[in-house]
Amino acid sequence: MAVIPSPTELLIILPFIFMNLLPWVLFVIVAVLAIRWFLRQERGSKDPETVAQRRSLGEALREERERCKMTQEFVAQHVGVSRQAVSKWEQGASEPSTTNLIKLAKLYGVDPAELLRSIGK
Repeated sequence: MAVIPSPTELLIILPFIFMNLLPWVLFVIVAVLAIRWFLRQERGSKDPETVAQRRSLGEALREERERCKMTQEFVAQHVGVSRQAVSKWEQGASEPSTTNLIKLAKLYGVDPAELLRSIGK
């Protein structure tokens, strides 16, 4: 038959149980916080290979715009974005969406696939 401890015995035993569980609880809390912090980091934007690829996409967009003798404002009006967005695309700070990339390719008179192929060169 199981022995039920008295309230006085529970008061003596409980601190020892909590002292044994506390490090594990703290470990789980710290692990969860570390994982959340790690997942929130923008690893893709800091990766040198990704940065180089964005830079070359921006260079390709700028070269096509200059080849067509267009200003960033003109391109922005026809694509439906701000001039700053076009500037960010060309600097490699951000990338255009697929829809905007297709609009840019049509505006520059090139095939979207050709525009993307020029990135690797």
